[in-house]
Amino acid sequence: MVAVGHRPEHRHAAAPPAPRRPRGGRLLAGLRRNRLAYLLLLPALALELLIHLVPMVTGIAVSFTQLTQFFIRRWSQAPDAGFDNYRVALDVNAPAGRALLHSFWVTCQFTVLAVGLSWLLGVSAAILMQDSFRGRGLLRTLFLVPYALPVYTAVIAWSFMFQRDNGLVNHVLVDQLHLTTDRPFWLLGGNSFAALLTVVVWRSWPFAFLALMAGLQNIPGELYEAAALDGAGVWQQIRRITMPSLRPVNQVLVLVLFLWTFNDFNTPYVLFGSSAPPDADLISIHIYQSSFVTWNFGVGSAMSVLLLAFLLLVTAGYLVLTSRRRTAHD
Repeated sequence: MVAVGHRPEHRHAAAPPAPRRPRGGRLLAGLRRNRLAYLLLLPALALELLIHLVPMVTGIAVSFTQLTQFFIRRWSQAPDAGFDNYRVALDVNAPAGRALLHSFWVTCQFTVLAVGLSWLLGVSAAILMQDSFRGRGLLRTLFLVPYALPVYTAVIAWSFMFQRDNGLVNHVLVDQLHLTTDRPFWLLGGNSFAALLTVVVWRSWPFAFLALMAGLQNIPGELYEAAALDGAGVWQQIRRITMPSLRPVNQVLVLVLFLWTFNDFNTPYVLFGSSAPPDADLISIHIYQSSFVTWNFGVGSAMSVLLLAFLLLVTAGYLVLTSRRRTAHD
């Protein structure tokens, strides 16, 4: 008998949970689903492994051997050196260590000046190119020419212009402007640092200009209109609106410029050859001389590993610092 006003309760058994697919099964399912994308990426990954990772691992292995000109034909049989190559590179009381420290100091000064000047020229040109005026497109194109030129073509042209007797630079400074009576050497002595800095800044600032100009396109024009109505001048608008809005772009741009400049090899090598003057002895060309001029590949590889470790340390510290600042501002 069922009481009036009450309905019988029907209890259904809970459905058993669906069996979880093993982690390996999910991975295989994802590979099958996206197999075309992975197949298209496979050639790029193989080339990346061949061009970057394999030489990097080989260089680290060579840094622990006594690979010199006597073992170059049978490099796999070079004696084990342990950490002796690193001790030679870091011993500032020895000639090799002092030379590496001098090159490191020159590279630090050069990088700070090159990155600072490239960023300053880039942000100035980007701000000036924001307003519409006749010929703006042509100027933008001309500004990007140094960045579009092949590095060897551009640096070779600068090496001809820096020639002492018939170079364009001395012709303008001495014959046209009469700033000095003696024709200075630009690729030798103390002037070599200024010559190298000029070429690197000339090649780097268009990239900064391009990145910052793209960043400025994302700033709403209403912010400047409201600031102008409130009485803010041009410099106040740049300080209060432009620079804070460009902070994410600047964080990436400064890091990229630092890595490019600190590790630049093509520019000093093409400008000075295999033996750079002491005032322009960047660490990249110094490592090349230690490896391929003196034929001491073990010490040269140890210097390369130390350079890699330094760049990784600076990059990690910079990313941590910028992330904390971004969190504090948010």
